Amino acid sequence: MDESRIRELLGAVQSGRIDVEQAVSELRAMPFEDLGFAKVDHHRAVRCGFPEVIYCEGKTTEQVVSIVKARVESGGNVLATRASREMFDAVKRSFSTAAYNPSARTITIRQVQPASAAGTIAIVSAGTSDLPVAEEARETAEIMGHKTQTFYDVGVAGIHRLLNHARDLQAASVIVVVAGMEGALASVVGGLVACPVIAVPTSVGYGASFGGLAALLAMLNSCASGVAVVNIDNGFAAGYIAAQINRRAKA
Repeated sequence: MDESRIRELLGAVQSGRIDVEQAVSELRAMPFEDLGFAKVDHHRAVRCGFPEVIYCEGKTTEQVVSIVKARVESGGNVLATRASREMFDAVKRSFSTAAYNPSARTITIRQVQPASAAGTIAIVSAGTSDLPVAEEARETAEIMGHKTQTFYDVGVAGIHRLLNHARDLQAASVIVVVAGMEGALASVVGGLVACPVIAVPTSVGYGASFGGLAALLAMLNSCASGVAVVNIDNGFAAGYIAAQINRRAKA
């Protein structure tokens, strides 16, 4: 249940359109709904500005469908990350408006049009192999109501590709930079722009990249002052934080 629905209920009680018992019945599942195997947080949107996101990895298809059902019924938009095609197919059978991004492995269900911020979130990836993480960031930012612009396969091995977009990047409110290998792209972008840069190390690379650890350490040691770093392959967190920053962008 989102904040608008709570306000609607309180207004209905105040005006006498429904009685207190009816309102209590609808509010009874708050602040969470116990499904036995999961406790679905229906107050997350009120506290944090966006409903609880479903992390699908490690869950059964049946569990994912049940959690999605609870989230749909409570209102607001739905985002599920790290979802398999099998999970999506099962969700789609119950909710025809569900959409799947096979690269990002995200399921989205749009029930409301969120208020959009004025700024643009730029999503930058070093290589095509980084696209799954970059797309997860994009899907997250967009379902939260934010406009994105993508700049893919512009890594430092061909830096002229990145510099060709310097003016567009400088116009962004916040930038998410996704890179594996040595993770140098975040520092380069950070040296070109005045906005916050959220760096996402990926597990892309040969043996000495240690599953993304080399990129993570390089990004943490960036000499560009405006660079912050999230965990390896965590496009969701980068997109979410970017949306929180962009929400405060001035028109």
